[in-house]
Amino acid sequence: MPEVTVNGLKIHYRDVGDGFPIVFLHGYTGSTRNWALTVPALRDRFRCISIDLPGHGQSEGPTDTAFYALPNMAAVAYTAIREIGIEECYLVGHSMGGMISQHVILDHPQLVRALILVDTAAAAITGSESQKETLRQTARAEGIEAAFDLRSKGDPRAADPTFLRLWREQFVMTSVDAYIGGSLAMENRQSLLDRLASLTVPTLIVCGENDEPFLQPSREMQARVPGSELVIIAGAGHGPAMETPAEFNRTLSGFLDRVHAAAPA
Repeated sequence: MPEVTVNGLKIHYRDVGDGFPIVFLHGYTGSTRNWALTVPALRDRFRCISIDLPGHGQSEGPTDTAFYALPNMAAVAYTAIREIGIEECYLVGHSMGGMISQHVILDHPQLVRALILVDTAAAAITGSESQKETLRQTARAEGIEAAFDLRSKGDPRAADPTFLRLWREQFVMTSVDAYIGGSLAMENRQSLLDRLASLTVPTLIVCGENDEPFLQPSREMQARVPGSELVIIAGAGHGPAMETPAEFNRTLSGFLDRVHAAAPA
């Protein structure tokens, strides 16, 4: 797996296929593996680059939890993209990766030809602060595996043994510092909703129909981003790329094919 160095951190990524580049940013406690069912549907037409964010997957991350503030993560992602040699791309971000993607395009609009936001939000999601604090305390005291056991307990997705195994494999590759820092970063973030009105690139917003916390935020983003599209994926929860890959891939491929056909050569 190739890597680039950003501010002394080794950032790992996957680079598959040929053509105009698509950059994928995974969500909280995820990794490049989140896109394992997406890349094969696109690699024949596009160059697919998925990045392990700091402290996630195989990428290094600092022990300072304050580092994981979303603007800092976006700065690392942008620098990594440029170090890979990408001058312009389609940018796909899921959950926390979608929050980071918003910072990337707002700070570096010349980089992004089209934006795809998947099960994410432009402002903090409130309502479960005590649960998040319990999970952070568990991770610090007992480790990342204990945090996963607590997080997955009672989750309906855990009823699927294959999904549970894949979820756990990715989750426990997250460092404790990234887990705590990322949680605090999303909980304390500043809203970008008003700034999204300045976007001028084609934008697709996707949300699973069962991802209740992110349905209204997805509608709010669609209302702010001029000309944006909103697609609700039937039967999906927070991870349509893994839960309903056929429908997610059809949605993403159709959007990218339309955008690419309309773009200058």
